[in-house]
Amino acid sequence: MSSVLERRREYLRLMRQFTLDKGFFTVTDIQQATTIPRSTAQDWVNRLLGEGCVLVREEKRGRSAAHYVAISAMPSSACRRIFTTIDGDNVEIYHDCMSGACAAFCGYHHALAGGALSSVERDGTLLRESARIGTHEVPVGLSPLPAVGVTGIERDGDMVVQHIRCIGGPAYSLSDMMARAEGVLQVNTRHAGPIVEGNVRTQALMHVTIGVDDTDSKEGGATFALALALLSHVTRIKGVLPISHHVVMLNQDVFAKTAGNSASFIEVAVTPGSFSDLKEKTLRFVADESFSREWGIAVRSGLRMPDGLREYGRLVRNTVISKTVAEATAERFDILLQGGNGIIGALGAVALAGLPHEILLDPAREIP
Repeated sequence: MSSVLERRREYLRLMRQFTLDKGFFTVTDIQQATTIPRSTAQDWVNRLLGEGCVLVREEKRGRSAAHYVAISAMPSSACRRIFTTIDGDNVEIYHDCMSGACAAFCGYHHALAGGALSSVERDGTLLRESARIGTHEVPVGLSPLPAVGVTGIERDGDMVVQHIRCIGGPAYSLSDMMARAEGVLQVNTRHAGPIVEGNVRTQALMHVTIGVDDTDSKEGGATFALALALLSHVTRIKGVLPISHHVVMLNQDVFAKTAGNSASFIEVAVTPGSFSDLKEKTLRFVADESFSREWGIAVRSGLRMPDGLREYGRLVRNTVISKTVAEATAERFDILLQGGNGIIGALGAVALAGLPHEILLDPAREIP
């Protein structure tokens, strides 16, 4: 048995090398490189085809031999993670890619197609898309048409289902790559000529925003650094996936501030069963790691930003707010607050979530 496995490794390694060197290999290439009979080489190619390690690039035509590729010579998937959060009819789709260029390509075409998507944003290799439950007609094709579009979003029990229509490179991604991404439960596809249609199933997760403030002191520390460490810490919890970290500039006229009066918030996607564990470990981590006794945290679940909560963000940016106001606002919107005076800024960070970096970082900018 061990000799069979060894030959398998040897032949597959050879097939990968041919694929890398010239883009394909033939049965004759393998036969000549190994001096095994042609029938044996064909048997190994067929076996690895059946295992999914090899694909047919070009079928045999006349005297032209079939061309094969060892797919493991390419990335098994350019898609690292695909996951979704949901709040009623509102859905956010997160697609973490190996390449910023690929994320930009998909973001451009998804935005061009529109369809079920209401907004498309890219932050490095992370594509973040907002959508609503429903279906839409999306024409796809060669330029100037979009190459890919999300035609619909539905909820099926504890899953979110994306319906996708595409051509060309995106069609290859849908049919051959997306199923291998972390977070994807199932991909089903059907071909209609060059067009590929399919659905991608992911778990329906909660969207959670955690604001942090007043964790530093004149002796040291920085709230942005603690928030980053918190993001790394909580995403070790089973069922918690990282989304983002943001810095928010608050009222610059507040007297009791260490430096520039900034707060931070992080965003994570959470399975409902992990939410309590997330809150408990967030509280313990911030309490243990803060340099200041006035640290504060705010924990909110949900995607939709209520007008009243956004108004609190405007107030904390432009005026001096009391803890009483912060506590009353948090109670109104079912937001967990813990800590000292830092709860004012932590809630302010949560209330400003969803705005672009240009507004978050410039205290002079008007908040829409």
